[in-house]
Amino acid sequence: MGLLEGKVVLITGASRGIGKSIAQKCVEEGAKVAFTYLSSEEKANALAAELSQNGGEVVGFKSNAGIFDEAQKLVDAVIEKFGQIDVLVNNAGITRDNLLMRMSEEQWDEVIDVNLKSVFNLTKAVQRPMLKARKGSIINMSSVVGVSGNAGQANYAASKAGMIGFTKSIAQELGSRNIRCNAIAPGFIETEMTASLDEKVVQEWNNSIPLKRGGKTEDVANVVVFLGSDMSAYVTGQTINVCGGMLM
Repeated sequence: MGLLEGKVVLITGASRGIGKSIAQKCVEEGAKVAFTYLSSEEKANALAAELSQNGGEVVGFKSNAGIFDEAQKLVDAVIEKFGQIDVLVNNAGITRDNLLMRMSEEQWDEVIDVNLKSVFNLTKAVQRPMLKARKGSIINMSSVVGVSGNAGQANYAASKAGMIGFTKSIAQELGSRNIRCNAIAPGFIETEMTASLDEKVVQEWNNSIPLKRGGKTEDVANVVVFLGSDMSAYVTGQTINVCGGMLM
């Protein structure tokens, strides 16, 4: 029996990278999975079919997590399909890196809307069904940059730091109803995006990490499974750094 057997997991931004790995791992652990996408329905259906190959139940929903009304409609649709939502993974995120002196208002607003406002939107939307069920796990995908900051990423760092403060507040608000809220702060994780980086840059990153390697998407997905499962029943309000020791 899988660690997520009988649970329904909703993941925003699961079309590739960490989100896709989270979806796959959740399916492997017995969960029914709903994920969001923004553009191609054909690609979303192909992804759902891929993740369902071994008998899992996976459905994609076209939704922009940064828009309040769409978040509510998404949650309603997932509950109509699966009857419940046990775990919410707020994974949707973008970067629009620039030094502050060159950063436009649009670059700031876009990152805050996608990375932080989406967390408010989805958490508020799942709150009612989770309160009714008197259980739930909300997992917010932050970043080590949200803990330490990073030059050229003021917008991204602010959004990810805000996510951590939001996590701690929601953990306090909903803890008495058996609803837990935690954050994960990944470090340098090897994805399709990092594959295009110069080899020397990657090596410099690896040399600065105590474990001397970048993380795998599965490393993050494993922590999501832990936080979504009953194994973490007494864990809430925490930020778990999955960074190979970059942050101590």
